[in-house]
Formats: sequence, C-alpha cells, structure tokens
Amino acid sequence: MTVLTPSECLELLAGASVGRVGVSIGALPAILPVHFALLEGSVIFQTSPGSSLDAATNGTVVAFQADDFVDPGPRSWSVLLQGVAAEVSDPQELAAAQRIPMRRWPAPDRGRWVRIQPATVSGRLFG
Repeated sequence: MTVLTPSECLELLAGASVGRVGVSIGALPAILPVHFALLEGSVIFQTSPGSSLDAATNGTVVAFQADDFVDPGPRSWSVLLQGVAAEVSDPQELAAAQRIPMRRWPAPDRGRWVRIQPATVSGRLFG
C-alpha cells in the first residue's frame, strides 16, 4: 500500500466518474452515489431539489469517496475527500460547471449544482 499525495489523489479523481457522498440526514449518516467531476480542485455534482442530497447544499461538512478496484490489480486506489458542500450560486462558477461533460443519472430535474470544497484529501494505492 502506498499513501498518495493530495495532488496524486486529485489526478486519480479526475479520471473517475462515480463517487459517494457521505452526509448526515436527520442526524443519521447516509452514503449516496453521484456522478461527479472536478472543477478547480473541488468535486462538483448535480442533484435534484427535494432529493436526499439537499442536506449537502447548505454549507455542511461532508465526506466524498471514490475508488477503482481491480481484483487482482496493480493500480487499485481509494481517495477520500472531506470538506464543506454548498450549492453553486456564483454565475461564473455555475457556467463553468455546466460546460463540464459529466454522466448523469436519469432524473427529471438535475438543476442544482453542488461543490465540495476540500479541507482534507487523502488516498491509498494498493498493489
């Protein structure tokens, strides 16, 4: 196992498309899958108004994790990012987020963009 630097972690995240957001909903932990991308070192994803991820749009501390495991594999990795999540409201940031190609779950309204500003970034490379 190799401990990764924050920049190595972000490089691996840039090549991934699905991660999980850990958030507290009604004082209980929840882990929810999201399609995501990176924008200036932050994780961004879309959610629908009224969804379970609404808890991640109001400046709360969340965890974000993505990984790639190949069994057996020489380049399996896991990255954990922790930070504050908030809805993207700045018009320039919103326009930049909308230009990023990203896979999306089928849903009628994915109009809310969320940005996780990392406070900590850690990761491991296995194999």
